[in-house]
Amino acid sequence: MDDEERLTGGLANAGAVVRRGAVVERPAPPHAAALHGFLAGLRAGGFAGAPVAVGADWPTEFADPEGGPLLCHNDVCAENVVFRAGGAAALIDFDFAAPGRPVWDVALAARYWVPVLDPATAAETGRAHLEVPRRLALFADAYGLSPADRLALPSVLEQATAVCLGFVARKVAAGDAVFVRHFDGYGGWDRWDRLRSWLSGQRPLLERKLKG
Repeated sequence: MDDEERLTGGLANAGAVVRRGAVVERPAPPHAAALHGFLAGLRAGGFAGAPVAVGADWPTEFADPEGGPLLCHNDVCAENVVFRAGGAAALIDFDFAAPGRPVWDVALAARYWVPVLDPATAAETGRAHLEVPRRLALFADAYGLSPADRLALPSVLEQATAVCLGFVARKVAAGDAVFVRHFDGYGGWDRWDRLRSWLSGQRPLLERKLKG
């Protein structure tokens, strides 16, 4: 590349530091996450001379395939919310956090909290009385989704479900005992196929409910 310049000097990263335009690329140390946080804190405190971290490796397991401007949690299930006196007080376990769209994080959370289940699975788990379209609309209301994101939410739910299925499939293929046991005990592929088919068929109804 014409704008690439290999920077000299130093010992630890000698020969491995490259300037490309206004960005300097260098190997990330094991403590990169803490270092980036420290640099961000320096700049927030008024020290404009601190470097700005422009790249980092994020986990991809539940990451939004389209990326986005927000750091999504990607795993807001009940087990990752701390409750005090009946109210949500804290959010923990950011292991899967990655950049994405707000509607992506809402879709992943809604899968757990609505919950988004096909009728057969809802009946098997004692939740057949829960109205998915109405509860999904309430979820979008509570979050404050924009009209455009509300309309997109049903299709993003399908996309998120496919990503979650891919994650489970990889774990099962790798022989992860916990996932294999959970997968076999909860309907296996049939349950996932049923959910994906139901979501696709329900998309027009969900869109109307969210728009209304």
